[in-house]
Amino acid sequence: MTKLAIIGGTGLTQLGDLIIIKRDKLTTPYGAPSADFITGELNQKEVIFLARHGNPHTIAPHKINYRANIWGLKHLGVEQIIAVAAVGGITEAMLPAHIAIPDQIIDYSHSRLHTFFEDENYPVTHIDFSYPYSQKLRSILIAAAAKANINITLIGTYGCTQGPRLETAAEIKRMEKDGCDLVGMTGMPEAALAKELGMDYAAISVIANWAAGKTAGEITMAEIEQNLHIGMDNMAQLLKVFIELA
Repeated sequence: MTKLAIIGGTGLTQLGDLIIIKRDKLTTPYGAPSADFITGELNQKEVIFLARHGNPHTIAPHKINYRANIWGLKHLGVEQIIAVAAVGGITEAMLPAHIAIPDQIIDYSHSRLHTFFEDENYPVTHIDFSYPYSQKLRSILIAAAAKANINITLIGTYGCTQGPRLETAAEIKRMEKDGCDLVGMTGMPEAALAKELGMDYAAISVIANWAAGKTAGEITMAEIEQNLHIGMDNMAQLLKVFIELA
């Protein structure tokens, strides 16, 4: 069986049917990963979970050791990764509490260690990143949503910003002109690093709020939490069906 990993928040380990088998604390050539790698069984299939922001949630997006996280998953034999993240909605279809399966990325982040190909362990390599997400995994996620009767948006361009602050209304306006449908802070370099190590990677974007300037008032944590409660419940159901189909 192809080994699957899910990267997301600490709440992913609270999936009702998950049976935790073991925890691996790894040391990597790139430093410490965000958290222990948790191996569990869900729907009679083995899955590895990683809390991207640490456990508890303390690591800001620009401080995440993306290389250690991805290297660790590869070391454990992972071949497929599903990345779960809360995002902001920019375009009309990206409603709060909704789920999207993006197919493209625009990277606005900076100063992050974004490649394995910069030291003596790896030769300089230019990967093809035309299509950053695995179409195979995206197709299974889309089929799982249909089977679970969960309404999702099938495509979208994810814009990755530096964080940890939210964006200005002017920045979102520029991103929309660039073609972004969603805005988040963790999609890169995670997707590119997975591609560099030959792992299939796809994302589930749970829309927590309208992006800056898309509503009259300011973005509040109460609004985000309410939308995430709905969106993450649907995400959990989607993941369970995905694991059945994968």
